[in-house]
Amino acid sequence: MMNFFKKLFGKSDKPEPKEFSEQEYELHYELKSQGLENVLGKMHDLVGHAIIPFAVGGAVDMYYFPNHINGTGFATMELLEPDGTGPLPNRLGTYELVAFTKHAYNDIEDTQTPFNLIERTFCGFFTTIGFFSREAVLNPNETCEVPNGEGEENTCLVFDLYQPDNKEFRIGERKHHLLLCLQVFRSEMEFSRANGSEELFKKLKEAGHYPYSDLDRQPVA
Repeated sequence: MMNFFKKLFGKSDKPEPKEFSEQEYELHYELKSQGLENVLGKMHDLVGHAIIPFAVGGAVDMYYFPNHINGTGFATMELLEPDGTGPLPNRLGTYELVAFTKHAYNDIEDTQTPFNLIERTFCGFFTTIGFFSREAVLNPNETCEVPNGEGEENTCLVFDLYQPDNKEFRIGERKHHLLLCLQVFRSEMEFSRANGSEELFKKLKEAGHYPYSDLDRQPVA
């Protein structure tokens, strides 16, 4: 199991991050939006902005994709910098994060709707993984546990490459990829560790649960 706290709060010998101009960030945002929409369809006009920006230790902004598959897709847009750096490269390179729910997008003020509850869950583990990705290599097919509040069970995740119809995620001419964060039951994560993630994905696909992270279902393992 990955030790997030040791990595997140330990000392780092990394050099100071490179600074970019406002123009560089604006172009990067435009190109990244195009790259995400090429894979996930048209992005929703509204963005879930964090009160404290991710760049200074706050939560990630949430970007919504209701036009790709049934339900809603979520993606990060703050892991990759304009020069292509960000997460430590895994065996496929660098990436942004994605996750999916079967619930349709809604912007109702009630924070207790099924959509809003899972959106906050996604924001939480996107943020933790976003910070951790700069300290550790995270590969597709690996499992991890994200710590929650005191007395709460850890969130169990399995990573996968998300490349539907072999559509590559590119930002301009740079090739990156989308790392799917798939929330699963603990029994499913243990099955994945014992039998390989591909075997778990196969069971989830057969049951119609992949690539969704909704846990209002019965475990497949």
